[in-house]
Amino acid sequence: MKKVAVIMGSDSDLPVVLGAVEKLKSFGISYEIRVISAHRTPEAAEEFGRKAIERGFGVIIAAAGKAAHLAGVIAAYTTLPVIGLPIKSTFMDGLDSLLSMVQMPAGIPVAVVAVGGAENAGILAAQILALSEPDLAKKLAVFKRSMAEEYAAKDRKMQSESF
Repeated sequence: MKKVAVIMGSDSDLPVVLGAVEKLKSFGISYEIRVISAHRTPEAAEEFGRKAIERGFGVIIAAAGKAAHLAGVIAAYTTLPVIGLPIKSTFMDGLDSLLSMVQMPAGIPVAVVAVGGAENAGILAAQILALSEPDLAKKLAVFKRSMAEEYAAKDRKMQSESF
């Protein structure tokens, strides 16, 4: 199975990024974590994007805050799917990061999850890989079923309560 690259613009993004890593682990997906800045280490970002396929990656999750150009820069150098993970910043509560990621020019798409939506980034990466991995697709189906059962139980409990 291909692995997932989880890159972040700053090591301060790690507490958020770990949500994606935990999801990848839960599905048995190999991953690599890196700190690569679109602005401070642009050559490293270019090299990473250009070599991602030959290094065995199938999906890239790119987390960044503020200007949040990392996902777009990486997407410019690879044909792999790139998932942008906007990080909440002190300015605009992460809306600036979200808008930086979703406003990509034609030809350089970046899939984007919610601000701080690391768990969904991990799940989306798993779903992309599952297109060619039937065992992973089965794990995702079990995950979805389990989630539905959990919420059905919550609904039953809610219906038995009196307010």
